[in-house]
Amino acid sequence: MPLELVTLPALADNYTYLVHDPQSGSTAVIDVPEAAPISAALTARGWTLTDVWLTHHHYDHVDGLPDLLARHPAQVTGAAADAHRLPALDRQVTDGETFSFGGEVVQVLDVSGHTVGHVAFYLPDSAIVFTADSLMAMGCGRLFEGTAEQMWQSLSKLAALPAETTVCSGHEYTTGNMKFALTVDPGNLLLTSRADEVSKLRAKGAPTVPSILSDELATNPFLRAADPGIRAHLGMETASDAEVFAEIRARKDNF
Repeated sequence: MPLELVTLPALADNYTYLVHDPQSGSTAVIDVPEAAPISAALTARGWTLTDVWLTHHHYDHVDGLPDLLARHPAQVTGAAADAHRLPALDRQVTDGETFSFGGEVVQVLDVSGHTVGHVAFYLPDSAIVFTADSLMAMGCGRLFEGTAEQMWQSLSKLAALPAETTVCSGHEYTTGNMKFALTVDPGNLLLTSRADEVSKLRAKGAPTVPSILSDELATNPFLRAADPGIRAHLGMETASDAEVFAEIRARKDNF
């Protein structure tokens, strides 16, 4: 049976996700901005929490964990590189490591850039990747700790996943990302079309995530540093991809 995926809004603009295996009854939550919406969703569905997967140490991804564990004890997994500033981990993982969940393999990907030690969790059988604040819908996370080169390598790793992969990112930042994307990739008709779809979704109060990787490859400027149109628009025809990415990131920081 396929895994069930539930997207839960939290705080002002965060998202957390539940993944449930109907066969074994295992349920994982990816990041815990706050406990209440997660606990309510588990209770409403009659699911038992078995796993917590943490992507990085920022408060809006971990602060709800103590309250959640008090009501729903579970195994906590996070990056070994971030263990010194994450909540207590039951399992520490590293880039390239795998573990099992619900009869599937979960691959750990180091996606440092937003923070150093940020990880993504990729389930190839279900074609789902939990990217939190690395790859976002039409955007990427601000570089609080890592370098532009690190983030470009991380995004390139994610971009190489199968195009049909569902990208579960951590925030409802898509409207702002969309407006910025149009300034650096104005001739992209697929971007224009997606921007219209996003505006309609947000007008209804509907979430814009998860997204599909193929859409990100076609419209997310942070994955498109090699695109001739973007390079020409920026006047960076001969620059490296990493240099183009760094320029796009710097422009977004000041947008």
